[in-house]
Amino acid sequence: MNNLPVTFCGEALEALGSGGLFWPSRRLLVVSDLHLGKSERMARRGGAMLPPYEGAETLDRLARDIDRTAPATVICLGDSFDDTAAAEALDDATRGRLGALMAGRTWIWIEGNHDPGPIALGGDHLLHYQAGPLVFRHIATPDARGELSGHYHPKARLSLRGRSLSRRCFLIDACRIILPAYGAYTGGLACDRPELSGIMRDDARAILLGSPPVMIPMPRR
Repeated sequence: MNNLPVTFCGEALEALGSGGLFWPSRRLLVVSDLHLGKSERMARRGGAMLPPYEGAETLDRLARDIDRTAPATVICLGDSFDDTAAAEALDDATRGRLGALMAGRTWIWIEGNHDPGPIALGGDHLLHYQAGPLVFRHIATPDARGELSGHYHPKARLSLRGRSLSRRCFLIDACRIILPAYGAYTGGLACDRPELSGIMRDDARAILLGSPPVMIPMPRR
């Protein structure tokens, strides 16, 4: 499996190269910021016309992670849809694929700032969720301990042999993990920006997505 073992608050986790995070002892898969329906939302609001394929690409990735990890529980850490109308505008094929992925397991939608959770699709809809020493929410909190969140879409900018490289990444320190955006059409916030460098501890690390994922010290200015 394309993963990187990570110990966090005494728990053995696995960072997946796709941007998901797996907790083997709980059979729990976490993803964040799918932003399904982004192309529909942008077209509806008069923005750029993007090919409407991000849903299929994102769900393909999620299906592969579910097939590889066989989770009993899936947690989506908010902003699963680009807005409430995008969730309501799902085509039948996407709705059917989501239903198939949700079948036979606990599915938790954490409320995001873009959407309150797709109520019509079923599953559990929560502001946050606690399991053992870990708490799952959309946006990181200042006094976190054992917190997993999303929202910021972190990415790392590196210079390699004179070339600039940007890659989505996890951010991790002793108190929190911030997951990368999982959705196909999502942008990112450089982890050396004050919004992220100000909330992560000095010894924070970044896990760059890829095959395999790679851990480095969190880039800072």
